Amino acid sequence: MSEETVRCWLVDRETRGENLVTLVYATLDGERHLTEQLSFQLLRRRDVTAARDVPVGKLEPTPRDADRERYATQARSMADRHDPDDPV
Repeated sequence: MSEETVRCWLVDRETRGENLVTLVYATLDGERHLTEQLSFQLLRRRDVTAARDVPVGKLEPTPRDADRERYATQARSMADRHDPDDPV
């Protein structure tokens, strides 16, 4: 049996240090998100897409109201401008 997934949209990308990129994908309402840190080497082999289907168990609640609002605005904007598999 496969785990339920939720479509999440890229809402933030930040470079940390010399070798890491932090990506944040969030639900359209901004209530839940997934944060990943990936190396530049891995990103050369893998596209960052506008959206991902994330297993529900990997999502975390977005703690701050300001972040929830910002994530929701960014997620809706990405969904309006991109197909889920578009590289961004």
